[in-house]
Parts: sequence; structure tokens; C-alpha cells
Amino acid sequence: MRFKGLDLNLLVALDAVMTERSVTAAALSINLSQSAMSAAIARLRAYFKDELFVMQGRELIPTPRADALASAVRDALLHIQASIVSSAPFEPAKSNRRFRIVLSDFITLVFFEKVVARVAREAPGVSFELLSLNEDPGKSLQFGDVDFLILPELFMCDAHPKAKLFDETLACVGCPTNKQLMGTFSLEQYMSMGHISATFGSTRTPSIEEWLLHEHGLKRRIEIVVPGFNLIPPLLLGTNRISSIPLRLAKHFAETLSLRIVKLPLPLPAFTEAVQWPAFHNTDPGNIWMREILFQAASCMRFRSELSERHS
Repeated sequence: MRFKGLDLNLLVALDAVMTERSVTAAALSINLSQSAMSAAIARLRAYFKDELFVMQGRELIPTPRADALASAVRDALLHIQASIVSSAPFEPAKSNRRFRIVLSDFITLVFFEKVVARVAREAPGVSFELLSLNEDPGKSLQFGDVDFLILPELFMCDAHPKAKLFDETLACVGCPTNKQLMGTFSLEQYMSMGHISATFGSTRTPSIEEWLLHEHGLKRRIEIVVPGFNLIPPLLLGTNRISSIPLRLAKHFAETLSLRIVKLPLPLPAFTEAVQWPAFHNTDPGNIWMREILFQAASCMRFRSELSERHS
């Protein structure tokens, strides 16, 4: 099929090469032979009057013209998929859809494990791929690489729809034998002590407390940096170090580890955990179903927290 002289099938080939940066891998990804993919690249070069890709080592490197085309081509293909190819009704019990979700280990433990349990009951064929935070999560949504982000709202861009899940606060945690956490705990003590901090993904994105402390002009003495929140509590035991982690996570670990939880000695605000999804999936039935599961799980979490506060 041609549109103003362009075979639209070539756009699928262009997108595959931009993604894989290899003729062989791109051909496999869209079920073409290597020779057919090479022919498609030659036709693209002729139509756009540009080399589009040059070989460096074993990788195809896009030219500026190819880079300029990539976003528009991916958007067009994703909109076709969302509005035409995926327009059939979504039947959870019969679906084998896989959702790719960016989230932290904190969210996985205190929130998403409940979502997984419910989905296993209602839609046993549905699966998940859980991913760590990358350098540009908004770009991952734009290119259709992920279905959802579940992150603090302040890390989200405004280019895609988003919705609040629940509010969270930070708490200070340490070993029960840490004498500085007994009695009055001052800001001076907090700033003078050694801290364990978490970063996320290959870009080592700082966790939420680092951002909030930076807003107050505060810089801690960080002695250990770990890839995620879950490694922090065990490393606190038997030391005088402390850490600032989400309160729900602190309570989760306190059920199995001997952990002291104290209020932070500075008024850091609560932050909002939110979910965000690609704009072109806003009306996708499967995406809508998954969002409703997330919203209901968040509502149950908020209710349990309110009930716990009333009885504390």
C-alpha cells in the first residue's frame, strides 16, 4: 500500500531498524528475511534521499534524518495499534497480554504484590514485566516501551495522562541499639550521623528523600549507597547508621526485622505516588482495565491506613 509514493510497510521496517540497530535483529522482530530487510532499507534510502543508517562496528547508527523521522514514525504506528489493531474488547479471563511497568522495589513490596495476586485470580493469562527507573521515563511512554509508570508524581512529565494512587511520608529508621534514636532526636543528630541512601536504575536516580532534602538545602553524610530501598534495613542492623525511607516500607520490614522507626526531625512534606500511561493508550480497553485494578488497590491501601491511624 502506497501513500504519496511511500510504501507504508517500509515505516514498520524503519521503526524496527531504529529499535534494534541491526539488520538481522530488525528482520527477526518483524518476521522478515535478512535480504528482505536489506531491500526495505534500500527503498527507504531511495525515498528519503538519505543514507539513514551507517555501519559503525556491528551497529547501525542513524543519521540526523533518521533520528528526525523516528519519533513521528513510532507515534504513527502506536496510534494505529491503539486505535485500530487493539480496538477489540478486552476480556481479562482470556487475555495473555503482558504489561510492562516501571516502579520501585518499595512500590512492588507494599502495593504491587497485591495487584499481582488479584490479577492472578481474575486474569491468569495476564503477565507483567517490572522495570527499574530509567533516565527518561517520559520517553519510554512516548515510544510505547512501557505501559505504566508508578512513581512519585514529581518525577513525571506532563505529556501523558496520570492519576494519584496514594500519599506517602518518610520516616527515619535505624538499628534498635542505636542510642541516638532513643529519646529526643534532633536535626543536628540527623545531619551528623552516617546515612544509607538508595538510587535506582542504570542512571542511579536518587530516591525521593534526596530530592526533598535538597529543597531544604540539606546534604547528608551518605556512607553507603545501594540499588534500591530493600537493601537498606538489613545494612542498618548492628550499626549507628540511619536512613530515610517510606513509612509503609519501614513498617513492612519491621514485621520481620528488628528495626527502630522514628519521626524525621524536619518537616519534609508528604509525596504522592501516581500512575502514568501513554496518551495513545488512554482509551485502550486493556489499559483501562489495568488502571481500574490499580485504583482499587490504592483505595484499599488508603482505607487500611486510615483505619490503622484511628486505632493507633
